[in-house]
Amino acid sequence: MATTKKEIIRLLESIAIYMELKGDNPFKLSAFRKAANALEFDERDIAEVEDFTTIPGIGKGTAAVIMEYIETGSSSVLEELKKEVPKGLIPLLQIPGLGGKTIARLYKELQIENIADLKTACEVGKVRILKGFGEKKEEKILAAIESLSNKQDRLPLAMMIPIVEWIEDKLTNIPEINEFSRAGSIRRVKEMVKDLDFVIATENPEIVREQLLQLPNIKEKTNQGDTKVSIVFSFDHDVSVDFRLVQLNEFATTLHHFTGSKEHNVRMRQIAKERHEKISEYGVENLETGSVQTFSSEKEFYRHFQLPYISPELREDGTEIDKLDLLDSLVENIHGDLHMHTTWSDGNHSLEEMIEACLRLGYEYMAITDHSQYLKVANGLTRDRLLKQKEEIARLNEKYRDIQILSGIEMDILPDGSLDFEDELLKEMDFVIASIHSAFSQSEELIMKRLANACKNPYVHMIGHPTGRVIGRRSGYPVNMDALIKIAKETNTILELNASPKRLDLHLEHLQKTEKAGLPIIINTDAHHTDTLTNMELGVKYARKAWIQKNTVLNTLPKHEFLQVLNKKRESFQNR
Repeated sequence: MATTKKEIIRLLESIAIYMELKGDNPFKLSAFRKAANALEFDERDIAEVEDFTTIPGIGKGTAAVIMEYIETGSSSVLEELKKEVPKGLIPLLQIPGLGGKTIARLYKELQIENIADLKTACEVGKVRILKGFGEKKEEKILAAIESLSNKQDRLPLAMMIPIVEWIEDKLTNIPEINEFSRAGSIRRVKEMVKDLDFVIATENPEIVREQLLQLPNIKEKTNQGDTKVSIVFSFDHDVSVDFRLVQLNEFATTLHHFTGSKEHNVRMRQIAKERHEKISEYGVENLETGSVQTFSSEKEFYRHFQLPYISPELREDGTEIDKLDLLDSLVENIHGDLHMHTTWSDGNHSLEEMIEACLRLGYEYMAITDHSQYLKVANGLTRDRLLKQKEEIARLNEKYRDIQILSGIEMDILPDGSLDFEDELLKEMDFVIASIHSAFSQSEELIMKRLANACKNPYVHMIGHPTGRVIGRRSGYPVNMDALIKIAKETNTILELNASPKRLDLHLEHLQKTEKAGLPIIINTDAHHTDTLTNMELGVKYARKAWIQKNTVLNTLPKHEFLQVLNKKRESFQNR
C-alpha cells in the first residue's frame, strides 16, 4: 500500500517529539519540524515528489529518513529514539504546562521516567526547587496527575481517532473482508475511549484472522480465536483492539450489540421480550418457533421492532427510546463552516485551497477567520494585514460564485477584558469571533467579565470555544455557563460548538443548557487544514448526542436566511 503524506508528516513530528524528550540538539529536532511543515505546504502527493531535497525546508538527512520509510514502512531513526527515550515520558505530555523541553529536564535532573516518578518527586518537594518551577507549579502538576489517574485507562477521542483511521485503512486493504465497522464507545462519540472494537463480515475468517495478526505495531496478541481476535497495538500509548469476525448475515445485529451502550441494549431486549423474541449478536430469535431472523442493516433491525433508526451517538442511557418523536428534528445537514484558519495566520492551506475544500463539501457559505494580532505565536493578523485579506476575499468572491465567502476574524479577548481590535475595524468585517487564548488561570469573575465585554460589543457575532477546554488535558477556564447563556441571549450573541475532536466545546451539559434556553449555536470545525474541515461530521454527531434541534443550529440555514440572522445583532444595537 502506498505511503501517504499524512503518515510521513506524523513520522517527522514523532521524531521531533522523541528528540525533544531526549534533550537532543534543538537544531536537529527543528529540522524535522521544518520538514513536516514543508510537506504540509507542498501541494503534491508523496508519489509525485522525485527528490524531497527540492522542497525548501527539507535537507538530505530528513529526505533520507522519508525515503527509508517509503521503501521499508519503518524508520530506523525513530526506532532507535524509542529505545533511548523511556516510554513513560510520552504520557507526561498530557500534563498541562509540561512540554518536551521541560520533560527532558525532569528526566535529566531528577531521573523521572514516568508519571509515578513525577508524582513521587512532587510529593517530596523535589520539583519545586528546580529553576522555573516553584511550589505553585508543583501543586498544579500534582492536581493534573490526579486528574489523569482518574482517566488513565481511557484516552481522549482526539488521540484515538487517528488510530481508528489507521486500522480502517489497513482493513480496507484486506480483500477477504466483505464489510467492517468501528463499534463501541468510539462509534457512540464518547469523549474518552478505553479500547477499540471492530466488527468484520467475512466468508474467509481464517485468512482474515491471519492478516490481522500480521498487522504492524503489534505489541501483544491476547486472543486468536475463530470469531474474536484481540491485539494490543503499540503507538505512543498502548491500545487494545477487539476484532469480531462474523458471517455477512450476522453483521448488522453483531454491530448493534457491540456498539452498545449496555443500557440501550437492555431497553432493546425488553422490547424484544414483550414480543416473545430474544436479541443476540447473531440475530433475533422467535422464542415460540426457535427461528432466528437476521438483517441486512441496522435500519432493518430497528424496523423489525417498529422503531425508527436510532443513530449510534444517541444510544446511551436507554431514555432515547422515549424520545423518538424528537429524532426527525435533530440537527443533521450543515450549509457552511464559520471558523477556519489559513496560511495568513497558523493554518496549513491557502485561502483558495480552503474555499475549494468547502465547495467540495457542498457548502453555500463559509468564513475565513484567521487569528488576530495579539496571538503572535499563531502569526496573528495586524489591522493592515486583515484589511489586505479582506480585499483578497472580495476578489475571490468574484471568482467563486457558488459559495459566499465571509471575511472574518478570530479576535482575542485580552486579559484585561478589552478586544484586540477597535470597533471601527470590526464593523467592516462580515463575521467576528471573540475567543480567549490567554490568562486561563484568572478567576471566574475576571473570565466572565471578559466574555461579557465581548458579548456586549455590537460587532462580535460569536464566542469561540467558550470554555477553552482540551479533552483529557485541560478542563478550561472557569465559566459560569448559566450567566454566559443569559448575557449571550440578551445581546444576540451566538455560542460555538467547536467540532475539533480535541475540544468539543461546548460540551454536552452546556449544549443541553443552550437548547433549553433557546440560544442559537453554530457548529464549526476551527480547521487549520483542509482535511480537518471534515470534523463537521463529528460536531454534528456530538450535537445530536445532546439532542440539539436543527432550528437551534444557525448553520443549518440556507445562505440567504443565515445572512439575515447574522445581521440581527448589529441591527438590534442600531435600534436601541
